[in-house]
Amino acid sequence: MADQIQVARADGAAGKLGRLAYIDWMRGLACVLMFQTHCYTSWLSPQARKTEFYRWSQAAGTLPAPLFIFLAGVSSAMVTQRLREKGMARNAIARTAILRGAEIFGLGLLFRGQEFILGYPKSPWTDLLRVDVLNILGLSMMLMGVLCWATDVRAGAGVVGARFSASQSRTLTVTIIAALIAAAAVAVATPWLWTTYRPRWLPWPLESYIDGVHTFGQPQTWLFPIFPWAAFAFVGLALGFLLFSDFAKEKEAWFFVAVGVGGAIACAASQLLDAAPARLYPAAIYDYWHTSPEFFLMRSGVLLLLLFLVYAWCRWGWAQKGFSPIIQLGNTSLLVYWVHIEFVYGRFSILRKGKCSILTATAGLLVIFLAMVALSLLRTRSKKRKAKALRPAPAAATAESG
Repeated sequence: MADQIQVARADGAAGKLGRLAYIDWMRGLACVLMFQTHCYTSWLSPQARKTEFYRWSQAAGTLPAPLFIFLAGVSSAMVTQRLREKGMARNAIARTAILRGAEIFGLGLLFRGQEFILGYPKSPWTDLLRVDVLNILGLSMMLMGVLCWATDVRAGAGVVGARFSASQSRTLTVTIIAALIAAAAVAVATPWLWTTYRPRWLPWPLESYIDGVHTFGQPQTWLFPIFPWAAFAFVGLALGFLLFSDFAKEKEAWFFVAVGVGGAIACAASQLLDAAPARLYPAAIYDYWHTSPEFFLMRSGVLLLLLFLVYAWCRWGWAQKGFSPIIQLGNTSLLVYWVHIEFVYGRFSILRKGKCSILTATAGLLVIFLAMVALSLLRTRSKKRKAKALRPAPAAATAESG
């Protein structure tokens, strides 16, 4: 997804580059939170897992997945809108988005294959079909591509001037509304699809993409099925398109203040709805902390609050003063996600799994963090060298006339 942010930057003026630093910083924050969750989960001893420290670590660990999926929606909106403004046909835009999503989905399958091979013979073959975060990222991107195709109501080729601007504005509005409706529909359907209307008639590898059942007979809260996880992508998609609204362009700071206020309102509404005497679902299937739309509303509110705080930190704080390891990680989030797993959970784990104190595990976390920043830098510099090598050489100087 960092590659898509770079695409969005490519045709902007120099002053717009810093405007997207908050996206990279937020994704980098998700990486750091992911590192600490995985490191403490893998390495801490049973005794250390009983501490308040570990409970807070696990609480922070609930943020990376929705952050990554939400930001995938934001960056997808940015790329789609840039292409729309350039006049690209909606079929071509949809093809680009769907193929990119298919690529990420394929990488998710490849990642599961790698983990199975490296974990053999302990890894069960069913792990090859587990629905993980890369799978839902890819699927969500494909679904967003379809939604953006369906809501593209721009005027046909040859239309210019006021009519072209009006059709662009209309398409922007329709896409935002459709994305919010899609997010709400996924969230509302989740409790029923996990219980009363579970698609038990599907083979478990396919049912897992609906409710995360895998091979356990019951939906698993630690997996990443479409319901409810794709809803975060649609919220990000709506927010990403809102960034192109006149209000966001003209009063960017106030727009993000409104985003933060909206996040706070969403969190409060979540609590009020949970405490309300009347509910949409029977008590037997209502589960606030895992499948309820109220909890989705809370988590979406937290994401919006975080986005406001990160924007403020990047604009008025020290986030962009000199080198930022957080932004650097955000630029290569897929790479560091892929690599760190094996050194934390896999057979190449740098510490003994389930045997460490909090202090030892924290030292290991620091090593992982520094190693991933170094790997990210190597990747960035390698891409720059390749890009430089591909540039056409300057034309040779013309020979002087006699």
